Amino acid sequence: MAFFAQTAGQAAAAEVVRVGVLKFGTVSWELDTIKRHKLDEKHGITLEVQAFAGEDATNVALMAGSVDVIVSDWLWVSRQRATGLDLTFVPYSTAVGAIMVPPDSPIGSLADLAGKTIGVAGGPLDKNWLLIQAMAKKDHATDLATASTIAYGAPPLLTEKVQQGELDAVLNFWNYCARLEAKGFRRLVSGQEAAAALGAAGPIVALGYVFHDAWAKDSPAAIGGFVKASADAKALLERSDEEWDLLAPLIPGDEAERRVMRDRYREGIPRGSREDAERDAAALYKVLAGIGGEELVGPSRELAPGTFWRMQ
Repeated sequence: MAFFAQTAGQAAAAEVVRVGVLKFGTVSWELDTIKRHKLDEKHGITLEVQAFAGEDATNVALMAGSVDVIVSDWLWVSRQRATGLDLTFVPYSTAVGAIMVPPDSPIGSLADLAGKTIGVAGGPLDKNWLLIQAMAKKDHATDLATASTIAYGAPPLLTEKVQQGELDAVLNFWNYCARLEAKGFRRLVSGQEAAAALGAAGPIVALGYVFHDAWAKDSPAAIGGFVKASADAKALLERSDEEWDLLAPLIPGDEAERRVMRDRYREGIPRGSREDAERDAAALYKVLAGIGGEELVGPSRELAPGTFWRMQ
């Protein structure tokens, strides 16, 4: 009886962590793994996943206190901190997009994109697009924004258009690049290569779990348990192919596409220290601020202190 009473008491004491994610986002793979293996319970929390239709909706939910954690990038977090909000960031993935070209394309470098039609997901202020433009200027003295015809659009549409031959190349999000890779498309330049060309020492963290500093300070067991559960799920997804078979219903595409997405996800698991990630982000922030200006980074020309969360 004492054992059951203790177990019930422990369950009642588990802190709830509400995570807001995109309905069909790749983060769901990790969160599904956490729930399936009860990794949240292992680390003293109860994970509640709330799905949203778009990124703006998750941002609003976090600001309104409807969720505790969302996924976004450090650029957005720094911009919010510069305006006085207490958001902070824990690295989730270094997986980034790339410029993809058809298997038989003669395009061999960024310079070859001059005069071509490029599809770009994420809009004119997408980080990867800005970094790749900066790389093209640095290495080839080519201004892609003016030398090429740029078609901005949604990732699924651009994926379809490049396969139909309506685009010469496409810069897309990493999971859509993986689908194209499975169909024989090749990577011309990735966001990580562009970041390295501009001074990054290691793989740049692309996305992270975002939450309020105040919440983390008030609920140290909640955020600590969530970070540990996330790490356990990543370790499981890295070593076990069987886990990916279980995730198949959540991953669109055929077996070949899922296999490439699995491999790219694994490559995107952050390996470096928080200090290294923060240092590279700070260096690239200055580059991006110089390219995109206040429209991109807001009032601060430098990465705001506290953007990367320091575990207490």
